Amino acid sequence: MESKLLKFSLVCMTGALVLAANPKTAYAYEEGVAGFTYDKISNNSENGSSSITTLASYDIPVPGFADIGIADVETNLLVRSGPGEDKKIVGKLPKNGGCDIIEEDNGNGWTKVSSGKVSGYVKTKYLITGTKASKLALKVGDYIATANSNGLRVRKEPSVNAEVIDQVAKGEELIVLEGVVPNYDEEHKKWVKVSLDSDESEEGAIGYVAKEYVDLSYQLKKALSIEELNFGSEVSSVRIRLVSKAKEYLGGRYRWGQNVLGVAVDCSGFTQQIYKKFGYSIPRTSRSQGSSGTRISSSQLKPGDLVFYGNGDHINHVAIFIGNGKIIHASNRRDGIKISNLYYRQPVKFVRYINDR
Repeated sequence: MESKLLKFSLVCMTGALVLAANPKTAYAYEEGVAGFTYDKISNNSENGSSSITTLASYDIPVPGFADIGIADVETNLLVRSGPGEDKKIVGKLPKNGGCDIIEEDNGNGWTKVSSGKVSGYVKTKYLITGTKASKLALKVGDYIATANSNGLRVRKEPSVNAEVIDQVAKGEELIVLEGVVPNYDEEHKKWVKVSLDSDESEEGAIGYVAKEYVDLSYQLKKALSIEELNFGSEVSSVRIRLVSKAKEYLGGRYRWGQNVLGVAVDCSGFTQQIYKKFGYSIPRTSRSQGSSGTRISSSQLKPGDLVFYGNGDHINHVAIFIGNGKIIHASNRRDGIKISNLYYRQPVKFVRYINDR
């Protein structure tokens, strides 16, 4: 009996690596680092089960890391300018976030690391290293499609004739659900199935992007620098405090349908609970939040105002504007609460609840 598997392979210095297995037709993707070709694979077994092994079963280097470390914390691992708790905090590495080890612990309990734009020292006891880190990385990382052109169209179906449900800015990242749409005809081999941030389901809104307009890679979360967390000046104290409070939850867990800060929230649960801390009662869902308050233009945006995303009049995601062209939002199961560019997707509405002229 022939059993069929869905197999993603990522090529690095050691060769092709299996990213996931799933009882579907098998397709291998082997075309250089983060590149892919289409090749059907089948596995014969008497009982129909698969013997294909996942990446985490191998002792191999993780693509993108020379000497990997992973943050073993509940929320964020603080990165400091020097080895000591009295040293300045220069960034935060989220739970299961990846870093390169620059200098190993010399016995003082601190390890020097680099992640994203952040370089500094973390407590060694909160860092997983070596083989254990390599194996864990291949369980907690994600397969990502990065837009390589502006205005990347996300379509409802894998076809150039399908409805455009959103547009994504160059450099923005989408979680890949299927590396290439598993269909036999040549047209469908050109599409990647992705997830958009949305409060409509745990997986987000499902869409398809043309493979030629994205770069595919395997990634771990990275550290954020304190500079990346800054916002503009000349705003009221309540807005500064609201944005600062929201940033305290960076790296927090996303779960659809939840609204408990410090435990798990979805996008509208996050905005509702942050606003609640400052005496503002706003509706529960993104659609309802977008229908209340005062509608404003993009030129009127101030830190603390809400930004809505969706398709036309259909709102499915909400974020808090924090200034300098940035938003903070409970994005998806991979990233949790994060900071993104305002135009990482095309906003459909801006709403103000804080009347502090």
